[in-house]
Amino acid sequence: MRCRLQTLVQRKFKILLLFLLLSALLLHLAMDLALPTARRLWSSGGKAPKGLGAVAGSPLLASPKKLSLRILQDFSGSNGSVERSSHPQGAGPKIKDPGVQQQRGDVNRARTKGSKLAALFEHPLYNIPLPEVTDKDKLFVVNPMEKFSLQSSGSDEWVSSSKAEAILPTGKTAYDTYPAWLKFHVGINRYELYPRRDPLMPTLLHDLATMRIVSSVQKSGGTQLKLIMTFPNYGQALFKPMKQSRDQETPMDFFYFSDFERHNAEIAAFHLDRILDFRRIPPVSGRLVNITKEIRDITTDKKLAKTFFISPAGNVCFYGECSYYCSTEHALCGKPDQLEGSVAALLPDKTLAKRRSWRSPWRRSYHKSKKAEWELNPNYCAQVRQTPPYDRGHRLLDLIDMTVLDFLMGNMDRHHYETFEKFGNDTFLLHLDNGRGFGKHSHDEMSILAPLQQCCSIKKSTYLRLQLLATRPYLLSELLREALAADPLAPILTEPHLRALDRRLGKVLEAVGRCLARAARPGEVLVDDVGPWV
Repeated sequence: MRCRLQTLVQRKFKILLLFLLLSALLLHLAMDLALPTARRLWSSGGKAPKGLGAVAGSPLLASPKKLSLRILQDFSGSNGSVERSSHPQGAGPKIKDPGVQQQRGDVNRARTKGSKLAALFEHPLYNIPLPEVTDKDKLFVVNPMEKFSLQSSGSDEWVSSSKAEAILPTGKTAYDTYPAWLKFHVGINRYELYPRRDPLMPTLLHDLATMRIVSSVQKSGGTQLKLIMTFPNYGQALFKPMKQSRDQETPMDFFYFSDFERHNAEIAAFHLDRILDFRRIPPVSGRLVNITKEIRDITTDKKLAKTFFISPAGNVCFYGECSYYCSTEHALCGKPDQLEGSVAALLPDKTLAKRRSWRSPWRRSYHKSKKAEWELNPNYCAQVRQTPPYDRGHRLLDLIDMTVLDFLMGNMDRHHYETFEKFGNDTFLLHLDNGRGFGKHSHDEMSILAPLQQCCSIKKSTYLRLQLLATRPYLLSELLREALAADPLAPILTEPHLRALDRRLGKVLEAVGRCLARAARPGEVLVDDVGPWV
Protein backbone atom coordinates (compact mmCIF):
# COMPACT_ATOMS: atom_id res chain seq x y z
CA MET A 1 0.00 0.00 0.00
CA ARG A 2 2.83 2.37 0.93
CA CYS A 3 4.62 1.67 -2.40
CA ARG A 4 1.49 2.49 -4.43
CA LEU A 5 1.09 5.76 -2.54
CA GLN A 6 4.70 6.74 -3.26
CA THR A 7 4.28 5.93 -6.97
CA LEU A 8 1.08 8.00 -7.16
CA VAL A 9 2.77 11.00 -5.53
CA GLN A 10 5.70 10.76 -7.90
CA ARG A 11 3.39 10.67 -10.95
CA LYS A 12 1.45 13.71 -9.75
CA PHE A 13 4.71 15.59 -9.13
CA LYS A 14 5.93 14.80 -12.63
CA ILE A 15 2.60 15.93 -14.14
CA LEU A 16 2.76 19.17 -12.14
CA LEU A 17 6.37 19.83 -13.26
CA LEU A 18 5.42 19.18 -16.90
CA PHE A 19 2.48 21.56 -16.58
CA LEU A 20 4.75 24.32 -15.21
CA LEU A 21 7.22 23.86 -18.07
CA LEU A 22 4.40 24.06 -20.64
CA SER A 23 3.05 27.18 -18.96
CA ALA A 24 6.46 28.86 -19.11
CA LEU A 25 6.78 27.95 -22.79
CA LEU A 26 3.35 29.40 -23.59
CA LEU A 27 4.22 32.57 -21.66
CA HIS A 28 7.39 33.09 -23.70
CA LEU A 29 5.45 32.53 -26.94
CA ALA A 30 2.87 35.07 -25.87
CA MET A 31 5.58 37.62 -25.04
CA ASP A 32 7.22 37.12 -28.44
CA LEU A 33 3.89 37.63 -30.21
CA ALA A 34 3.04 40.70 -28.14
CA LEU A 35 5.58 43.01 -29.84
CA PRO A 36 5.35 46.77 -29.38
CA THR A 37 2.86 48.52 -31.60
CA ALA A 38 5.63 50.40 -33.37
CA ARG A 39 7.42 47.17 -34.33
CA ARG A 40 4.14 45.67 -35.68
CA LEU A 41 3.51 48.79 -37.71
CA TRP A 42 6.97 48.61 -39.27
CA SER A 43 6.60 44.93 -40.15
CA SER A 44 3.18 45.57 -41.78
CA GLY A 45 4.45 48.50 -43.84
CA GLY A 46 2.82 51.17 -41.69
CA LYS A 47 4.34 54.42 -40.47
CA ALA A 48 7.19 54.42 -38.02
CA PRO A 49 7.01 56.37 -34.78
CA LYS A 50 7.39 60.09 -35.10
CA GLY A 51 10.87 60.05 -33.61
CA LEU A 52 12.32 57.82 -36.30
CA GLY A 53 10.49 58.80 -39.42
CA ALA A 54 9.40 56.24 -42.01
CA VAL A 55 11.99 53.49 -41.73
CA ALA A 56 11.04 50.01 -42.86
CA GLY A 57 12.13 46.87 -41.03
CA SER A 58 14.08 46.38 -37.84
CA PRO A 59 16.20 49.32 -36.64
CA LEU A 60 19.30 47.15 -36.69
CA LEU A 61 18.69 46.20 -40.32
CA ALA A 62 17.87 49.73 -41.39
CA SER A 63 20.59 52.08 -42.55
CA PRO A 64 22.22 53.66 -39.46
CA LYS A 65 22.90 56.77 -41.53
CA LYS A 66 19.21 57.23 -42.33
CA LEU A 67 18.23 56.61 -38.73
CA SER A 68 20.62 59.21 -37.35
CA LEU A 69 19.45 61.66 -40.02
CA ARG A 70 15.82 61.20 -39.09
CA ILE A 71 16.54 61.55 -35.38
CA LEU A 72 18.22 64.90 -35.90
CA GLN A 73 15.70 66.09 -38.48
CA ASP A 74 12.74 65.44 -36.22
CA PHE A 75 13.89 67.47 -33.25
CA SER A 76 16.30 70.00 -34.70
CA GLY A 77 15.13 73.26 -36.18
CA SER A 78 16.11 74.57 -39.57
CA ASN A 79 19.74 75.40 -40.00
CA GLY A 80 18.73 78.54 -41.80
CA SER A 81 20.43 80.09 -44.76
CA VAL A 82 24.18 80.26 -45.09
CA GLU A 83 25.60 83.46 -43.69
CA ARG A 84 27.78 85.36 -46.12
CA SER A 85 29.02 88.15 -43.90
CA SER A 86 31.38 88.13 -40.94
CA HIS A 87 30.95 89.82 -37.58
CA PRO A 88 33.21 92.82 -37.02
CA GLN A 89 36.58 91.65 -35.82
CA GLY A 90 36.76 94.25 -33.09
CA ALA A 91 33.48 93.26 -31.47
CA GLY A 92 34.09 92.66 -27.78
CA PRO A 93 33.13 89.30 -26.28
CA LYS A 94 30.08 88.93 -24.09
CA ILE A 95 29.42 86.33 -21.45
CA LYS A 96 28.40 83.14 -23.23
CA ASP A 97 24.83 81.86 -23.02
CA PRO A 98 25.20 78.08 -22.67
CA GLY A 99 21.83 77.21 -24.29
CA VAL A 100 21.49 73.45 -24.42
CA GLN A 101 24.81 73.25 -22.60
CA GLN A 102 23.24 74.53 -19.40
CA GLN A 103 23.24 70.88 -18.34
CA ARG A 104 27.04 71.01 -18.39
CA GLY A 105 28.51 72.33 -15.14
CA ASP A 106 32.03 72.90 -13.86
CA VAL A 107 34.35 70.00 -13.27
CA ASN A 108 34.30 68.64 -9.73
CA ARG A 109 37.52 70.07 -8.31
CA ALA A 110 37.66 67.54 -5.52
CA ARG A 111 37.98 64.73 -8.04
CA THR A 112 40.79 66.47 -9.90
CA LYS A 113 42.86 67.58 -6.91
CA GLY A 114 46.53 67.45 -7.79
CA SER A 115 45.85 67.30 -11.52
CA LYS A 116 48.01 69.64 -13.61
CA LEU A 117 45.44 69.39 -16.39
CA ALA A 118 42.63 70.52 -14.09
CA ALA A 119 44.80 73.38 -12.84
CA LEU A 120 45.47 74.43 -16.44
CA PHE A 121 41.77 74.61 -17.23
CA GLU A 122 41.26 76.83 -14.16
CA HIS A 123 43.85 79.32 -15.43
CA PRO A 124 42.45 82.71 -16.56
CA LEU A 125 43.70 82.09 -20.12
CA TYR A 126 41.37 79.08 -20.28
CA ASN A 127 38.40 81.01 -18.97
CA ILE A 128 38.20 83.86 -21.46
CA PRO A 129 34.47 84.15 -22.22
CA LEU A 130 33.19 83.51 -25.72
CA PRO A 131 30.71 85.81 -27.46
CA GLU A 132 27.06 85.27 -26.65
CA VAL A 133 25.68 82.24 -28.47
CA THR A 134 22.36 82.99 -30.17
CA ASP A 135 20.16 80.60 -32.15
CA LYS A 136 21.85 81.57 -35.40
CA ASP A 137 25.19 80.65 -33.82
CA LYS A 138 24.06 77.08 -33.07
CA LEU A 139 24.49 74.30 -35.58
CA PHE A 140 21.10 72.89 -34.54
CA VAL A 141 18.17 74.62 -32.88
CA VAL A 142 16.68 71.97 -30.58
CA ASN A 143 12.96 71.38 -30.24
CA PRO A 144 12.57 71.21 -26.43
CA MET A 145 9.32 69.23 -26.70
CA GLU A 146 10.77 66.22 -28.52
CA LYS A 147 12.09 63.43 -26.32
CA PHE A 148 13.80 60.21 -27.30
CA SER A 149 14.71 57.13 -25.34
CA LEU A 150 15.66 53.51 -25.80
CA GLN A 151 12.97 51.06 -24.69
CA SER A 152 13.48 49.83 -21.17
CA SER A 153 12.98 46.26 -22.40
CA GLY A 154 16.51 46.37 -23.75
CA SER A 155 15.61 46.49 -27.45
CA ASP A 156 17.44 48.81 -29.82
CA GLU A 157 14.28 50.61 -30.88
CA TRP A 158 13.81 54.34 -30.43
CA VAL A 159 10.47 55.55 -29.13
CA SER A 160 8.99 58.98 -29.75
CA SER A 161 8.05 61.53 -27.12
CA SER A 162 4.54 60.16 -26.62
CA LYS A 163 5.93 56.80 -25.47
CA ALA A 164 8.96 58.22 -23.73
CA GLU A 165 6.73 59.97 -21.19
CA ALA A 166 5.93 56.60 -19.60
CA ILE A 167 9.59 55.58 -19.48
CA LEU A 168 11.51 58.69 -18.48
CA PRO A 169 11.85 59.73 -14.84
CA THR A 170 9.81 62.79 -14.03
CA GLY A 171 11.58 66.11 -14.18
CA LYS A 172 13.95 65.20 -17.00
CA THR A 173 14.17 67.47 -20.03
CA ALA A 174 14.33 66.42 -23.67
CA TYR A 175 18.08 67.08 -23.62
CA ASP A 176 18.48 64.46 -20.88
CA THR A 177 17.10 61.78 -23.20
CA TYR A 178 19.72 62.26 -25.90
CA PRO A 179 22.64 59.84 -26.13
CA ALA A 180 26.09 61.34 -25.65
CA TRP A 181 26.86 61.54 -29.38
CA LEU A 182 23.66 63.51 -29.96
CA LYS A 183 24.43 65.92 -27.12
CA PHE A 184 27.82 66.46 -28.75
CA HIS A 185 26.17 67.28 -32.08
CA VAL A 186 23.59 69.72 -30.73
CA GLY A 187 26.25 71.46 -28.63
CA ILE A 188 28.29 72.54 -31.66
CA ASN A 189 28.19 76.27 -32.32
CA ARG A 190 29.96 78.95 -34.32
CA TYR A 191 32.79 79.29 -31.82
CA GLU A 192 33.60 75.79 -30.60
CA LEU A 193 33.13 72.11 -31.32
CA TYR A 194 32.64 71.39 -27.62
CA PRO A 195 32.94 73.55 -24.48
CA ARG A 196 35.83 73.81 -22.06
CA ARG A 197 35.75 71.39 -19.11
CA ASP A 198 32.84 69.58 -20.71
CA PRO A 199 31.40 66.99 -18.25
CA LEU A 200 29.87 65.20 -21.24
CA MET A 201 33.33 64.34 -22.59
CA PRO A 202 34.14 61.40 -20.23
CA THR A 203 30.80 59.78 -21.09
CA LEU A 204 31.30 60.21 -24.82
CA LEU A 205 34.86 58.86 -24.69
CA HIS A 206 33.68 55.91 -22.60
CA ASP A 207 30.96 55.14 -25.15
CA LEU A 208 33.48 55.22 -27.97
CA ALA A 209 35.75 52.82 -26.10
CA THR A 210 33.20 50.33 -24.77
CA MET A 211 29.79 50.49 -26.44
CA ARG A 212 28.72 47.40 -28.37
CA ILE A 213 29.38 47.57 -32.10
CA VAL A 214 26.45 46.46 -34.27
CA SER A 215 27.87 47.27 -37.70
CA SER A 216 31.30 47.74 -39.30
CA VAL A 217 31.70 48.80 -42.92
CA GLN A 218 34.56 50.30 -44.86
CA LYS A 219 34.59 54.07 -45.35
CA SER A 220 34.70 54.97 -49.01
CA GLY A 221 37.48 57.18 -50.32
CA GLY A 222 40.78 57.96 -48.69
CA THR A 223 44.19 56.49 -49.23
CA GLN A 224 44.20 54.03 -46.31
CA LEU A 225 41.72 51.65 -44.69
CA LYS A 226 39.15 53.16 -42.33
CA LEU A 227 35.90 51.69 -40.99
CA ILE A 228 32.58 53.23 -39.99
CA MET A 229 31.31 51.56 -36.83
CA THR A 230 27.72 51.88 -35.60
CA PHE A 231 26.50 51.53 -32.02
CA PRO A 232 23.08 50.40 -30.68
CA ASN A 233 22.05 54.01 -29.97
CA TYR A 234 22.69 54.90 -33.64
CA GLY A 235 25.89 56.75 -32.87
CA GLN A 236 28.68 56.22 -35.37
CA ALA A 237 32.45 56.44 -35.18
CA LEU A 238 35.45 56.33 -37.50
CA PHE A 239 37.84 53.47 -36.74
CA LYS A 240 41.49 53.68 -37.78
CA PRO A 241 43.41 50.45 -37.10
CA MET A 242 46.90 50.17 -35.68
CA LYS A 243 49.57 50.00 -38.41
CA GLN A 244 52.74 50.87 -36.49
CA SER A 245 54.03 50.13 -33.02
CA ARG A 246 54.52 53.07 -30.65
CA ASP A 247 58.32 53.10 -30.92
CA GLN A 248 58.51 52.99 -34.72
CA GLU A 249 59.56 56.17 -36.49
CA THR A 250 58.64 57.00 -40.08
CA PRO A 251 61.67 56.09 -42.24
CA MET A 252 63.56 59.15 -43.45
CA ASP A 253 63.21 57.97 -47.06
CA PHE A 254 59.39 58.02 -46.90
CA PHE A 255 57.55 60.91 -48.58
CA TYR A 256 54.95 62.62 -46.40
CA PHE A 257 52.16 61.52 -48.76
CA SER A 258 53.03 57.82 -48.47
CA ASP A 259 53.42 57.71 -44.69
CA PHE A 260 51.26 55.44 -42.55
CA GLU A 261 48.22 56.80 -40.74
CA ARG A 262 48.72 56.07 -37.05
CA HIS A 263 45.88 55.37 -34.66
CA ASN A 264 47.79 56.74 -31.67
CA ALA A 265 48.38 60.00 -33.57
CA GLU A 266 44.62 60.51 -33.86
CA ILE A 267 44.19 59.96 -30.11
CA ALA A 268 47.08 62.23 -29.14
CA ALA A 269 45.99 64.95 -31.61
CA PHE A 270 42.56 65.24 -29.95
CA HIS A 271 44.06 65.75 -26.49
CA LEU A 272 46.76 68.12 -27.75
CA ASP A 273 44.14 70.21 -29.57
CA ARG A 274 42.15 70.42 -26.34
CA ILE A 275 45.18 71.43 -24.24
CA LEU A 276 45.90 74.22 -26.74
CA ASP A 277 42.28 75.34 -26.19
CA PHE A 278 41.42 75.02 -29.88
CA ARG A 279 38.79 72.28 -29.38
CA ARG A 280 38.42 71.72 -33.12
CA ILE A 281 39.01 67.95 -33.30
CA PRO A 282 36.07 65.59 -32.62
CA PRO A 283 36.51 63.36 -29.54
CA VAL A 284 38.75 60.32 -30.07
CA SER A 285 39.36 57.29 -27.86
CA GLY A 286 41.55 54.24 -28.17
CA ARG A 287 39.83 50.86 -28.35
CA LEU A 288 40.81 47.21 -28.49
CA VAL A 289 38.60 45.63 -31.17
CA ASN A 290 37.83 41.97 -31.72
CA ILE A 291 38.32 41.56 -35.48
CA THR A 292 36.20 38.41 -35.58
CA LYS A 293 33.17 39.46 -33.53
CA GLU A 294 33.16 43.23 -34.09
CA ILE A 295 34.14 43.43 -37.75
CA ARG A 296 34.10 40.17 -39.74
CA ASP A 297 30.98 38.56 -38.28
CA ILE A 298 28.81 41.68 -38.43
CA THR A 299 29.93 43.46 -41.59
CA THR A 300 27.55 43.86 -44.49
CA ASP A 301 30.36 45.13 -46.71
CA LYS A 302 30.96 42.30 -49.19
CA LYS A 303 34.18 43.82 -50.51
CA LEU A 304 35.57 44.07 -47.00
CA ALA A 305 34.39 40.56 -46.08
CA LYS A 306 36.35 39.05 -48.98
CA THR A 307 39.66 40.31 -47.60
CA PHE A 308 39.66 38.35 -44.32
CA PHE A 309 42.04 35.42 -43.89
CA ILE A 310 43.96 33.46 -41.28
CA SER A 311 47.70 34.11 -41.28
CA PRO A 312 50.31 31.34 -41.02
CA ALA A 313 50.68 32.33 -37.37
CA GLY A 314 46.98 31.66 -36.78
CA ASN A 315 45.96 35.33 -36.49
CA VAL A 316 42.83 36.82 -38.04
CA CYS A 317 43.78 39.36 -40.74
CA PHE A 318 42.10 41.64 -43.29
CA TYR A 319 43.14 44.45 -45.62
CA GLY A 320 40.07 45.99 -47.30
CA GLU A 321 40.26 48.22 -50.36
CA CYS A 322 42.11 51.55 -50.56
CA SER A 323 44.83 53.40 -52.49
CA TYR A 324 47.75 52.59 -50.17
CA TYR A 325 48.63 49.58 -48.05
CA CYS A 326 45.52 47.52 -48.80
CA SER A 327 46.99 44.20 -49.82
CA THR A 328 47.94 40.84 -48.34
CA GLU A 329 51.46 42.17 -47.79
CA HIS A 330 50.10 45.07 -45.69
CA ALA A 331 47.27 43.20 -43.96
CA LEU A 332 46.05 44.20 -40.51
CA CYS A 333 46.33 41.25 -38.16
CA GLY A 334 45.05 40.70 -34.66
CA LYS A 335 46.67 38.83 -31.77
CA PRO A 336 45.02 36.44 -32.50
CA ASP A 337 41.96 38.58 -33.27
CA GLN A 338 42.48 41.62 -30.98
CA LEU A 339 43.49 44.81 -32.78
CA GLU A 340 44.11 48.31 -31.44
CA GLY A 341 42.58 51.31 -33.13
CA SER A 342 41.36 54.87 -32.69
CA VAL A 343 37.61 55.48 -32.57
CA ALA A 344 36.56 59.05 -33.40
CA ALA A 345 33.06 60.47 -32.98
CA LEU A 346 31.62 61.39 -36.36
CA LEU A 347 30.39 64.90 -37.03
CA PRO A 348 26.73 65.40 -38.04
CA ASP A 349 25.93 64.06 -41.47
CA LYS A 350 26.57 66.55 -44.27
CA THR A 351 22.94 66.37 -45.38
CA LEU A 352 22.04 67.96 -42.03
CA ALA A 353 25.04 70.19 -41.42
CA LYS A 354 26.81 70.96 -44.66
CA ARG A 355 30.55 71.40 -44.51
CA ARG A 356 32.72 73.23 -46.98
CA SER A 357 36.15 71.93 -47.90
CA TRP A 358 38.88 74.51 -48.44
CA ARG A 359 42.20 73.94 -50.14
CA SER A 360 44.98 75.13 -47.86
CA PRO A 361 47.02 78.01 -49.35
CA TRP A 362 50.10 76.27 -47.95
CA ARG A 363 49.24 72.92 -49.45
CA ARG A 364 52.25 70.86 -50.47
CA SER A 365 52.79 69.74 -54.05
CA TYR A 366 52.32 66.02 -53.27
CA HIS A 367 54.99 65.37 -55.88
CA LYS A 368 58.37 63.74 -55.47
CA SER A 369 60.32 66.64 -56.99
CA LYS A 370 58.05 69.66 -57.58
CA LYS A 371 57.70 72.40 -55.00
CA ALA A 372 54.63 74.43 -54.17
CA GLU A 373 54.53 78.19 -54.79
CA TRP A 374 54.82 79.05 -51.10
CA GLU A 375 58.11 77.12 -50.95
CA LEU A 376 59.60 79.33 -53.69
CA ASN A 377 58.08 82.76 -52.93
CA PRO A 378 59.11 84.31 -49.56
CA ASN A 379 56.43 87.02 -50.00
CA TYR A 380 53.70 84.49 -50.59
CA CYS A 381 51.67 85.60 -47.54
CA ALA A 382 51.05 89.06 -49.04
CA GLN A 383 49.29 87.34 -51.90
CA VAL A 384 47.21 85.20 -49.52
CA ARG A 385 46.16 88.26 -47.48
CA GLN A 386 44.53 89.72 -50.58
CA THR A 387 42.59 86.55 -51.39
CA PRO A 388 39.15 85.78 -49.86
CA PRO A 389 38.43 84.51 -47.27
CA TYR A 390 41.86 85.43 -45.85
CA ASP A 391 41.49 89.14 -46.65
CA ARG A 392 39.26 89.84 -43.63
CA GLY A 393 38.08 88.31 -40.38
CA HIS A 394 40.14 85.76 -38.47
CA ARG A 395 40.41 83.01 -41.08
CA LEU A 396 44.16 83.47 -41.61
CA LEU A 397 44.77 83.51 -37.84
CA ASP A 398 42.74 80.31 -37.47
CA LEU A 399 44.86 78.71 -40.17
CA ILE A 400 48.01 79.74 -38.27
CA ASP A 401 46.53 78.09 -35.16
CA MET A 402 46.23 74.89 -37.18
CA THR A 403 49.82 75.37 -38.37
CA VAL A 404 51.03 75.45 -34.75
CA LEU A 405 49.11 72.25 -33.99
CA ASP A 406 50.56 70.51 -37.07
CA PHE A 407 54.12 71.58 -36.27
CA LEU A 408 53.90 70.27 -32.72
CA MET A 409 52.69 66.92 -34.09
CA GLY A 410 55.01 66.88 -37.09
CA ASN A 411 52.04 66.56 -39.45
CA MET A 412 52.93 67.53 -43.05
CA ASP A 413 49.70 66.20 -44.55
CA ARG A 414 47.36 69.22 -44.27
CA HIS A 415 46.15 69.76 -47.81
CA HIS A 416 42.55 70.76 -47.01
CA TYR A 417 40.46 71.83 -44.05
CA GLU A 418 36.71 72.13 -43.50
CA THR A 419 34.21 74.55 -41.95
CA PHE A 420 30.49 74.35 -41.24
CA GLU A 421 28.76 76.05 -44.14
CA LYS A 422 25.97 77.50 -41.99
CA PHE A 423 28.39 79.86 -40.23
CA GLY A 424 29.93 81.30 -43.38
CA ASN A 425 33.51 82.55 -43.00
CA ASP A 426 33.14 83.65 -39.38
CA THR A 427 33.79 80.34 -37.65
CA PHE A 428 36.54 77.95 -36.60
CA LEU A 429 38.38 75.45 -38.81
CA LEU A 430 37.86 71.74 -38.28
CA HIS A 431 41.17 69.97 -37.59
CA LEU A 432 40.33 66.60 -39.13
CA ASP A 433 42.48 63.67 -40.23
CA ASN A 434 45.58 63.80 -38.05
CA GLY A 435 46.84 60.25 -38.52
CA ARG A 436 50.13 61.28 -40.11
CA GLY A 437 51.26 63.19 -37.07
CA PHE A 438 53.76 61.95 -34.47
CA GLY A 439 55.76 60.02 -37.04
CA LYS A 440 59.23 61.38 -36.29
CA HIS A 441 60.28 62.53 -32.85
CA SER A 442 63.90 63.04 -33.86
CA HIS A 443 63.15 65.59 -36.61
CA ASP A 444 61.38 68.96 -36.50
CA GLU A 445 59.96 69.87 -39.93
CA MET A 446 60.31 73.67 -39.93
CA SER A 447 58.51 74.06 -43.27
CA ILE A 448 55.24 73.29 -41.48
CA LEU A 449 55.59 76.68 -39.76
CA ALA A 450 55.70 78.55 -43.11
CA PRO A 451 52.34 80.36 -42.58
CA LEU A 452 53.53 81.73 -39.22
CA GLN A 453 57.02 82.58 -40.48
CA GLN A 454 55.82 84.27 -43.69
CA CYS A 455 52.81 86.12 -42.28
CA CYS A 456 54.30 86.98 -38.87
CA SER A 457 50.85 87.04 -37.27
CA ILE A 458 49.31 85.00 -34.48
CA LYS A 459 46.39 85.42 -32.10
CA LYS A 460 47.42 86.98 -28.83
CA SER A 461 45.45 84.32 -26.91
CA THR A 462 47.28 81.53 -28.74
CA TYR A 463 50.67 83.11 -28.07
CA LEU A 464 49.94 83.63 -24.37
CA ARG A 465 48.82 80.01 -23.99
CA LEU A 466 51.93 78.76 -25.78
CA GLN A 467 54.07 80.80 -23.39
CA LEU A 468 52.17 79.29 -20.46
CA LEU A 469 52.66 75.75 -21.80
CA ALA A 470 56.41 76.32 -21.98
CA THR A 471 56.70 76.97 -18.23
CA ARG A 472 56.22 74.87 -15.12
CA PRO A 473 53.91 73.65 -13.78
CA TYR A 474 52.17 73.68 -17.15
CA LEU A 475 54.77 72.02 -19.39
CA LEU A 476 53.06 70.77 -22.54
CA SER A 477 54.65 67.31 -22.37
CA GLU A 478 53.52 66.76 -18.79
CA LEU A 479 49.97 67.89 -19.51
CA LEU A 480 49.64 65.66 -22.56
CA ARG A 481 51.15 62.72 -20.67
CA GLU A 482 48.48 63.14 -18.00
CA ALA A 483 45.67 63.46 -20.54
CA LEU A 484 46.75 60.36 -22.48
CA ALA A 485 47.17 58.27 -19.33
CA ALA A 486 43.38 57.96 -19.07
CA ASP A 487 43.00 56.39 -22.52
CA PRO A 488 42.22 52.63 -22.63
CA LEU A 489 45.28 52.03 -24.83
CA ALA A 490 47.75 54.00 -22.69
CA PRO A 491 50.59 54.66 -23.11
CA ILE A 492 49.71 56.42 -26.37
CA LEU A 493 53.01 58.23 -27.08
CA THR A 494 56.55 57.24 -26.22
CA GLU A 495 58.66 59.58 -24.11
CA PRO A 496 60.75 60.82 -27.09
CA HIS A 497 57.55 62.09 -28.74
CA LEU A 498 56.51 63.88 -25.54
CA ARG A 499 59.92 65.50 -25.16
CA ALA A 500 59.78 66.59 -28.81
CA LEU A 501 56.64 68.61 -28.01
CA ASP A 502 58.51 70.85 -25.57
CA ARG A 503 61.37 71.28 -28.03
CA ARG A 504 59.04 72.21 -30.88
CA LEU A 505 57.03 74.56 -28.68
CA GLY A 506 60.24 76.44 -28.00
CA LYS A 507 60.83 76.80 -31.73
CA VAL A 508 57.33 78.21 -32.25
CA LEU A 509 57.98 80.84 -29.58
CA GLU A 510 61.35 81.63 -31.17
CA ALA A 511 59.64 82.17 -34.54
CA VAL A 512 57.16 84.59 -32.97
CA GLY A 513 60.05 86.31 -31.16
CA ARG A 514 61.83 86.95 -34.47
CA CYS A 515 58.64 88.44 -35.89
CA LEU A 516 58.27 90.72 -32.86
CA ALA A 517 61.87 91.86 -33.22
CA ARG A 518 61.25 92.94 -36.83
CA ALA A 519 57.82 94.51 -36.25
CA ALA A 520 57.34 98.23 -35.67
CA ARG A 521 54.92 97.47 -32.85
CA PRO A 522 53.80 94.20 -31.14
CA GLY A 523 50.20 94.61 -32.33
CA GLU A 524 51.30 93.86 -35.88
CA VAL A 525 52.30 90.36 -34.80
CA LEU A 526 50.06 89.63 -31.81
CA VAL A 527 46.51 90.24 -32.99
CA ASP A 528 44.42 91.07 -29.94
CA ASP A 529 41.47 88.69 -29.63
CA VAL A 530 41.15 88.82 -25.83
CA GLY A 531 40.55 92.50 -25.11
CA PRO A 532 40.37 93.43 -21.42
CA TRP A 533 40.03 89.84 -20.23
CA VAL A 534 43.80 89.30 -19.99
